Amino acid sequence: QVDLVESGGGLVQPGNSLRLSCTASGGAFTYAMAWFRQAPGKEREFVAAIRWSGGNIRYSDSVKDRCTIAGDKAKNTVNLDLNNLKPEDTTVYYCAANNRGRPVLTAMTLPQGYNSWGQGTQVTVSS
Repeated sequence: QVDLVESGGGLVQPGNSLRLSCTASGGAFTYAMAWFRQAPGKEREFVAAIRWSGGNIRYSDSVKDRCTIAGDKAKNTVNLDLNNLKPEDTTVYYCAANNRGRPVLTAMTLPQGYNSWGQGTQVTVSS
């Protein structure tokens, strides 16, 4: 488990863009990092992930056409660029990291593929 610090959330108008950032502190080595989101009363939903080994990237179907995940392995940071935001994107976004071992590709999109979680950052899309 590592400490994850998220930033970039806030209020944006529909159609605008937002960048969420996450950094694993303490000099920890991460094998993969990801973003999930969770609305009240619903399960945690996968958004995007990156596995440093091979640079494997995964997106959920709901955001793949308007989302970009990228980061800096050396800095243990990951950014999530959300474009053309919609009201239904409103929820809390959580950063996740795996510092135990490289997850298999199928595990990249699952919460159990990660052992560290940030506190979450609120994204609100409204006029």
